[in-house]
Amino acid sequence: MKAGVIVCSDRSFYGTREDKSGPIIVEFLKARNFDVDYVVLPDDKDQIKKQLLSFADKGFNLVLTSGGTGLAPRDVTPEATLEVIDKQVPGIAEAIRYESLKYTKNAMLSRGVAGVKNTTLIINLAGSPKAAIESLEIIEKPVLHALDLVQGDVKDCGRN
Repeated sequence: MKAGVIVCSDRSFYGTREDKSGPIIVEFLKARNFDVDYVVLPDDKDQIKKQLLSFADKGFNLVLTSGGTGLAPRDVTPEATLEVIDKQVPGIAEAIRYESLKYTKNAMLSRGVAGVKNTTLIINLAGSPKAAIESLEIIEKPVLHALDLVQGDVKDCGRN
């Protein structure tokens, strides 16, 4: 399967801070046998939208963004994602926020979203490496099932 990782961070893009979340997310995905493309972009809605569309148009199964989900004026990742996706999958973002509250009360400030564009599942993660990995661990099993569903591999969705 093919995955894209988009880090949305002015500081990482311009080299004033090392990106630490992207490499950790890439490692997580590669350990699960994903072929991964990884880019770092500034907090710019048009650039984020363009990259999301590029990955979706190339048939990537999964795209994970990291960063830009907070309340700062330049945090625009959810807005870019909402303008790209065909349908939302709110349960993914809700589960991340709910479970993340066990680690930090600041989780309630996340505005991350999830949705589908064509046959690509797109999920916004926080920019913190720790939060990104915790989020992936929370959603891993349902997301793997969702990837099958998005590709049209519909099976009995009963409880396992």
